Amino acid sequence: MVKRMFDKQKMLKYATIILGVVLTAFGISVFYTPNKIVNGGVSGLATILFHTLGIPTGLTFFMINAILLITALRILGKSFVMDTIFGSVLLSVFLQIFSYIPAFVNDVFLATVFGSILYGFGIGLTLTQDSSTGGTDILSRLVQHLFPQARIGTLLLIVDSAVITASIIVFRQINLALYGALSLFISSYSVNWLIQKMNISKLAFVITDKGVEISEKIVSTSPRGVTLINATGAYTMSDKQVLICAMKESEAAEFQKKILNIDSGAFVIFSESQQILGNGFKIYK
Repeated sequence: MVKRMFDKQKMLKYATIILGVVLTAFGISVFYTPNKIVNGGVSGLATILFHTLGIPTGLTFFMINAILLITALRILGKSFVMDTIFGSVLLSVFLQIFSYIPAFVNDVFLATVFGSILYGFGIGLTLTQDSSTGGTDILSRLVQHLFPQARIGTLLLIVDSAVITASIIVFRQINLALYGALSLFISSYSVNWLIQKMNISKLAFVITDKGVEISEKIVSTSPRGVTLINATGAYTMSDKQVLICAMKESEAAEFQKKILNIDSGAFVIFSESQQILGNGFKIYK
């Protein structure tokens, strides 16, 4: 049973990494590169080298990642590096595959917006699994290792700004650099938004006469624990029990159903929690 659960979690982890890589590669190959959008980092360098020297974007990613991974091996550990190798190699492959797809749009503004959303969500998904697609993601993780409270999206913003500046020199078009800056802002915001969204959980307060029965039901049928507190209703001055339970947002509907099946008169309050730290909850950063 434990082994099966572990295998399921591992499969979900790598499925999430693959989805993140696909979104990232699609955003770069179909939106960024054809429209000369330089949003910073390795993807920006790849776009510059593709239009100036004809070097395939997948090859640029592969070479730069190889250098960064050697550095990361000592500092971030084998687990992160192995998952990053998986993500970065996969990214190079999908970049090459998607390079045969013609640009969806020739409007630079639309390419900037939609490419950045895909790129940001893709990067965010891989980071939540303690992996990355390589490039400045690795560099940001290295910096975050020294400054744990720093937000990854902000670090990417700082690191990538230099590449946008380089695009002005290469393409000599200030409008492309401005689109690149807009792209960087949107993708950084998307990374932070996705990670913050994945950290949001629900905190439930249940006022009931059947606290023990409900607690036993929740504990035996879900991975969540319950705190049971004896209380007194101020209006009726009758004895009540208050249950406190933290859960993921997707579990709220089923939780409510279990409560009402046992006590249809229970008073249930759900509040949104920005972050929960403890057993059964993972902090994405």
